[in-house]
Formats: sequence, C-alpha cells, structure tokens
Amino acid sequence: MIVVCGEALIDMVVAGDGSRQPTPGGGPLNTASGLARLGIPTAFLGHFSTDEFGHLLSGRLAADGASLALASFGPEPTTVAVANLDDRGLAEYDFSVDGTSAPNLRLDMLPAELPAEVNALHVGTLGLALEPMASTLVELVRRESSRRLVMLDPNIRPLLASGARYRARLDWLISQSAVVKASAEDLAWIYPGLDHRAAAQRILACGVGLVLVTLGEAGAYGISGDARASVGAEPVQVVDTIGAGDEFGAATLAWLYDHDRLRPDLRLSEGELEGLLRFATLAAALICTRAGADPPWRSELAGYIPDPPDLPVS
Repeated sequence: MIVVCGEALIDMVVAGDGSRQPTPGGGPLNTASGLARLGIPTAFLGHFSTDEFGHLLSGRLAADGASLALASFGPEPTTVAVANLDDRGLAEYDFSVDGTSAPNLRLDMLPAELPAEVNALHVGTLGLALEPMASTLVELVRRESSRRLVMLDPNIRPLLASGARYRARLDWLISQSAVVKASAEDLAWIYPGLDHRAAAQRILACGVGLVLVTLGEAGAYGISGDARASVGAEPVQVVDTIGAGDEFGAATLAWLYDHDRLRPDLRLSEGELEGLLRFATLAAALICTRAGADPPWRSELAGYIPDPPDLPVS
C-alpha cells in the first residue's frame, strides 16, 4: 500500500467569465486520487474539515477507492486555493490557509505505527511549508524512511515557501527520499543558476535513487544511478494543466508498484527508466485533456501498464 500525506483543499477555478467553480484539489489529494484510479492500494493521511467542502474532498477520495482510515477530521474551514488560468491553461494560485483544515495535521494525528502492508510514502507540496503539518510530515519521514520508500514532490509555491527554515527542511527531506520528482521550475527555485540536468545530478548525489524532472511541453527527464533517459510529451489538446504534475507522480508510483520497485534502495536500468517516463508522461497528458484535476482510470491506460497483482483477501 502507498500512503499519500499532506493537504486536501478546494481549487476555486476562475473561468474566463469570472465565475468560480469549486473542485477537489491539493497535490497530495490529486496524487492519492490518481493512484487509486490506477488500481493501486492507496491511503490518504491528511486533515479534513467537517464542512461541506470537507465532505466533498473526502467523498472524492472514497469514491475513487482510496482509504481514509489514516485521515482525521476537525471543525476548521476547508483550505481554499484560487486557480487563475492563463490562455494556455496554466494555473497560478492564491491560497487562503490561516486557520483552515489542511495545515492542522498534528503529530498526535499520526498513527503509532503504519500498517505492515505500507511500503511507500508520498510527501510534498504545501505540506512542507505550512505548520503544524510540515513538522508532522518531517517526523513521519524521520520515523519511516529507513524502512519504506519515500517519494518527495516539493511542488514549490513561492508565495508560501520562503526562508532558511523551509530550505533546510527541503534539503533534509531530499536526503531522506528514494524518489524526488520536481518540475524544471521547482529545480530553478531550489538551485538557482543550474539547468535541470545539473540540478537533478545534484539531488542524485544526496543519495536519492531516482530523480524525475517534468518539463511541460518538452516532456520529462530522469536519472537513476548511471541511467539517464528523456522522453517527449504526448501530443494532446490541452484544456488546462491542473493536476498534471500530481498525475505524473501518481503514475510514477503506480509503475514502481507494478514492477516491484517500491524499495528504499531503488535503482532503475535505462530501459526501466524510459518505460516509467513514457507511462508517467502519458498519464499526465491525459489529465490535461479535461478540466480540473480529473485523473485517468486504469482502463484508459490499457496496454501501457500491467494488470495489478492479486491481493490477499483481508
């Protein structure tokens, strides 16, 4: 099982006519939804509001097949991000976070032990910038990284990510991760002056087993040990790009799950790396063909990913 940790929030998408459409969002929620729709056993560890939006978010995950057994609920209003789309479908976000639900993932909400079947954790996004959630996720990674694969997606939001403490936290989390997936823009913020290949090499030197860089219309790049691979983007008619990076991450974990590579000492061959990149870019392209973060189902990727292994009946 893969546990996705962090925020669930409402993306308030501003349409061309100025109207606002609330849709489920947050990088971790999108990732958990994407994994569950790909048939991967998935649990979400985050904090929901008990308000109407909170029920919308938790209901979305449950309907997609993700477990909420590790989630918590409270009276804080749901966190909201206002997504403003440009003429290319790219989104810029403004966040309303003070006193809201997502940041209030506290240490006492962590389970004393994760279920034995958990073999991977996914962390990142606002979970690295907002307290007490950030400290809670750091403690979880500290506790689990030697036993389970950790995938980090920083998904940096410059309006919220700032200061020496944030950078120190990010550096430490990189060093504890088996997989780091980042956009070229993320890497330019983390390592000013380095191109994405040099930045990926810098991360690999921290002991990371697999580094993946999303390049938008240019596709994706990956390195693992001595292996290097690049793939182009799948040509699609883009509606918007909301959730594309999250779906790339979900598809990465799905590929690793199906190929029995969810291990802290992860290393891929060049052929494996190229296969992973092709699958993840395809999944990310499909989500761009519809409005909002609406991940593809496994049936939509038939022929690109093997059937999941039979799971024991509990």
